[in-house]
Amino acid sequence: MKYVSFIRKDGQASFGRLEGETIVELAAAGRASDLKTALAQNVLPTLADGARYPLADTTLLPVIANPGKILCVGLNYATHVAETGRDQKDYPAIFTRWADTLVAHGQPLVKPKASARFDYEGELAVIIGAGGRHIARADANKHIAGYSIFNDASARDWQRHNIQFTPGKNFPGTGAFGPALVTPDEIADLVSQRVQTRLNGELVQDQPVSDMIWDVPFLIEYISAFTPLAAGDLIVTGTPGGVGDKRTPPLYMKAGDKVEVSIGVIGTLSNHIIDEV
Repeated sequence: MKYVSFIRKDGQASFGRLEGETIVELAAAGRASDLKTALAQNVLPTLADGARYPLADTTLLPVIANPGKILCVGLNYATHVAETGRDQKDYPAIFTRWADTLVAHGQPLVKPKASARFDYEGELAVIIGAGGRHIARADANKHIAGYSIFNDASARDWQRHNIQFTPGKNFPGTGAFGPALVTPDEIADLVSQRVQTRLNGELVQDQPVSDMIWDVPFLIEYISAFTPLAAGDLIVTGTPGGVGDKRTPPLYMKAGDKVEVSIGVIGTLSNHIIDEV
């Protein structure tokens, strides 16, 4: 199944099942009011079909509009480690994003006025279904509601003001997330899906998920050892090599550009770039 969060023409936020170019609404009075709540209550498969809306007549929201935690993994592909000139560590680099940085598929990514080095990072996103703490690697898949796509757009100059990534990763409107939550049964072989990023149609990143240094079950085990995971939390699993900041000459995003991140059967996340006002 594919699930989306969206705004109807009447301005009401809702969620539903995506069937081709149609959204089947699932939110209902007295039941879960948003996708995160439906995951937390474990009622998503039981919700009755409601109204049907042409996808073109709705505005998509970030798949989970209000995640409690967004945990991002840095340096999780050897190609990206190599292009940064860093040494590969024994454990993953984990940093956080805030929910107010998120934008949906089709919405603009906002180039911060304070940054001259706005970069793309196509990534696989893992959406937690069943929460927990100290989750064993062998049990990790039981805690996954589905997968989506993330563009962890980064203000590289701010990212490198000091050793912490936080400022460069948390400008408003810089975390694109969507278009849909795709359940694991829709993906026959996750690790064979390729993370591909295109800037103005040019392929700039292209690697299979299998190239990740730390795979999804390990990340769930590692992260849940230090913080409890809850339904709707996101783990953003890291970007492949090919980022604009490490190209010669550098290739940064600017107003008017279009950036697309595709991950096989999970779909394509598309956003254009605007300047911060």
